[in-house]
Amino acid sequence: MKNIILIAAPSAGKGTEAAKIKSEYNMPHISTGDLLRAEIAKGNEEINELISNGKLVGDDIVLNLLKNRIIESDCNNGYILDGFPRNVEQAKAYDKILEELGKDIGIVIILDIDKEIAKSRISGRRSCPKCGKVFNVNNKDMLPKDGNLCDVCDTPVIQRTDDNPDTYEERYNTYLSKTAPLIDYYQERNIVYHIDASGTVDETHAQVREIIGE
Repeated sequence: MKNIILIAAPSAGKGTEAAKIKSEYNMPHISTGDLLRAEIAKGNEEINELISNGKLVGDDIVLNLLKNRIIESDCNNGYILDGFPRNVEQAKAYDKILEELGKDIGIVIILDIDKEIAKSRISGRRSCPKCGKVFNVNNKDMLPKDGNLCDVCDTPVIQRTDDNPDTYEERYNTYLSKTAPLIDYYQERNIVYHIDASGTVDETHAQVREIIGE
């Protein structure tokens, strides 16, 4: 199985699709957010202080965590990268890590979605503040199974303060300015696949399965 990089605009369903791939193909789902939360849980005060103060964690820290994660044995047969790289600079640094470790980059799957459709999804999004799992109360396929509790850790889910139309505009524009060059960067290698993510969760996953099954 090839490694997979998932790239998508906010609210396109990247986290949901990553979870479905993980479940069906038994591939590790590596989210940089999860890696940082795990470090905080271990008592990493440097990362905890940065995040608590609303500051970005430096690429050097994230890259080191990522490197340590992908050399673990469960990644030998492929893994899913979610939320990384976010720009060309990170992609180039990731390339160096792969070269150092003798690993293949795999494929890049882009979840394409119309801006207005993604924007309409944002009002229903809920997330777990403990484990990061995402739900959507406006989508029957993404409702929490037990009312307002996370399916994974039973923590009450919340609506993030930035999950609103105005903030979404800013996040979407940032995605376009930072990610468009990244897509072009990978496109030149002929490893990019585009998916229409405007439909249901199952419709999106069916397209992904076709790619992975090649």
